[in-house]
Amino acid sequence: MEILAERLRLLRKERKLTQEEFARFMGLSTGGYQRYELNEREPSASQIVDFSKYFDVSADFLLGLSDQR
Repeated sequence: MEILAERLRLLRKERKLTQEEFARFMGLSTGGYQRYELNEREPSASQIVDFSKYFDVSADFLLGLSDQR
């Protein structure tokens, strides 16, 4: 899901967080999180929910089903 990778990167950068900082906060390894942004791996449904709560956006926005945050 390329759109998910793009939106995670966009939202993280808007918060001025490094990949390492965000991964640590979410309880992930830096390498594991980097794979999400590189579109090499997809997060679980529960991780998508956690990401959407952290960034205060809908899961639909993260998944590219809506352009409305």
